[in-house]
Amino acid sequence: MSPDTQQWTPTDGLPYRPVAYRPERMPPRESLARASALRARMDERRTVRQFSPDPVPEEVVRDAIACAATAPSGAHQQPWTFVLVKDPAVRRRIREAAEREEQRSYEGRLGEAWLAALRPLGTDAVKTHLTDAPALIVVFQQRHWLGPDGSRRKHYYVDESVGIAVGMLLSALHLSGLAALVHTPSPMRFLGEVLDRPANESAFAVIPVGYPADDCVVPDLVRKSLDQVLFEV
Repeated sequence: MSPDTQQWTPTDGLPYRPVAYRPERMPPRESLARASALRARMDERRTVRQFSPDPVPEEVVRDAIACAATAPSGAHQQPWTFVLVKDPAVRRRIREAAEREEQRSYEGRLGEAWLAALRPLGTDAVKTHLTDAPALIVVFQQRHWLGPDGSRRKHYYVDESVGIAVGMLLSALHLSGLAALVHTPSPMRFLGEVLDRPANESAFAVIPVGYPADDCVVPDLVRKSLDQVLFEV
């Protein structure tokens, strides 16, 4: 069995073997240029709700998920699972279940304050992106590790770890030329049922992935300036 296909198992409290880490130091001028280019490129990222049905290169999506899986995690427990959903029938089932939950939410379950916050974005219970996009990435979080023998190990800082991984996934998709949306229908238990995931996994987010539709529009949003989000001491 190759290292890529071995069953990952948690450590037994023993320290990892230290290995040398000597990345080549980037010259300051090159570092500045890369940081500036990355800042400009990431500022172009937008949440897209209108997708083209055109297929996307599957290997690009797989590489983006692999990038996400390099995220730091509490005690290196890597408490995430990514399910790539391409089957149109399964995407239809996910949309139908999501819209049932969303309808209840928009009818009052969200609460007036949250509904008021959403109104400027013009969202509603209809989620065409779940079937228009050629692929969905459903991200699950693992509250504990489940061994093949049924044994369990508690995971720590799960929300933080999976949240970082999703951020890296969105960045990787954007930098690879694809558009995405973070969709979090509430509750999301139906996702585990539709995708037949084990009991130790709970859905964290649904991320449609594809190209923007030819007639795609997005809200004319203004991001906070660096001065508004950065404080130096």
